[in-house]
Amino acid sequence: WADAPGVDQVVICSPDKDLMQMVRGDRIVSLDRRRGITFDEDGVREKFGIPPASIADYLALVGDAADGIPGVPRWGAKSAAAVLARYGHLEDIPERSEVWDVSVRGAKTMATNLAGNREAAALYKELTTLRLDVHIAEDLADLEWNGVNRPQYEALCKELGFEALLYLPHRWVGD
Repeated sequence: WADAPGVDQVVICSPDKDLMQMVRGDRIVSLDRRRGITFDEDGVREKFGIPPASIADYLALVGDAADGIPGVPRWGAKSAAAVLARYGHLEDIPERSEVWDVSVRGAKTMATNLAGNREAAALYKELTTLRLDVHIAEDLADLEWNGVNRPQYEALCKELGFEALLYLPHRWVGD
């Protein structure tokens, strides 16, 4: 719905690195609410050293412990970012480090490890690539945030003993 009439911006509220691949310019951004940081496309490049389109490749190479992706041995964040900044996707990284036109420490070992783990790396990339072809039955209006139902929220807080959270919401249904 990023291109739907009336939609100015899509904000993905999550610190999950996987979701950074969804960022497009400043139209689709990722918000890490805990740290209060919003990542647009330039922010993703600054944080990871690569564009959002290379995030799945990056996670396939360096791994993602939160999702059980081990990555390719000896591929660290800085080296992977440097190589992907040049080649874009792991499929486009030449087999032999001698032909790489990017300088990274341990390139020969990295190339050898990638060559021996290409099939696994391809699987890791598939697992970290978000699907964009899944049908969503709801329409945009069904997903609009209208606020918190005050009576239900207050009753739940009282039932669970979370009275300190009673005034946390900033938007109530009908306000």
